[in-house]
Amino acid sequence: MPRTPHGLILAEEHPPTPRRRFVLRGLAVVFVGAVVLAGVVGARTLLEQLNPPACWTTGAARVEVTPEQAGNAATISAVAVQRGLPTRAATIAVATAIQESKLRNLRYGDRDSLGLFQQRPSQGWGTTEQILNPVYSANAFYDRLVKVQDYLTRPLTEVAQDVQRSGAPAAYAQHEDEAAPLAAALAGAAPRTLVCRLAAAPSADAAAVTRALSADWGLDGATAGSTVTLEADGQLGWAVAAWAVARAEALGVIEVRVADASWSRAHPETWSVGQPGRPGASQVMLLLQPAGR
Repeated sequence: MPRTPHGLILAEEHPPTPRRRFVLRGLAVVFVGAVVLAGVVGARTLLEQLNPPACWTTGAARVEVTPEQAGNAATISAVAVQRGLPTRAATIAVATAIQESKLRNLRYGDRDSLGLFQQRPSQGWGTTEQILNPVYSANAFYDRLVKVQDYLTRPLTEVAQDVQRSGAPAAYAQHEDEAAPLAAALAGAAPRTLVCRLAAAPSADAAAVTRALSADWGLDGATAGSTVTLEADGQLGWAVAAWAVARAEALGVIEVRVADASWSRAHPETWSVGQPGRPGASQVMLLLQPAGR
């Protein structure tokens, strides 16, 4: 082997064969692709950390919650609307759930307290399985709420205490300013005032969406491919649309259309007005993430 002037032995230099050149090029492509993919994943992760998924009201007051909390508030409000109760009833219920569970469906609590409202099986609220069903627990709350005298006009904290019999009777008042905008948006009293910034949508199951509509609203949705359409107009239509936005993360909804407006994951911070492809005047249209995307 040849030596350098300093006596170091150099390897024999042989031109690479065509096969070796092909392998080296392939390795280079794989390496560059891995670097690019890591960069994209890293950038997406960083972006999600800086702007985590969230839902908020866009009216006079901004109230921000997690998608999980928004979904639970949506179910509570849907039950109120389905029962024909005024938005004030939904506000009382949402404020109570904020205090009791921070709008989370908890499987634990003080003594045997459970669920969104921390209801206790031992106090006649239902079985553990029933209380952990948000629709059931919301109905159980409203069953007692409507029996409270002057519940629509008395201070919220007094009314909530008459229902809950809490050890901290004054605690509910502090959540009224949060609950009122959420309930107004989700009950359809304040249209287009709930938006959600979400992570990439999972593949959606249209059957799961129609089951959720039936459970929360008692409404039947018609499925065509990755679209679910249902009949709902006026305030009910806006309420169902807000519910769909609030539950979009769990249900894989990528766009909601109602009347002359739409919300989408692509432009999540506002509702677009006057877009083409509107549903019928009495319809709400939910566009779902197709399977395999």
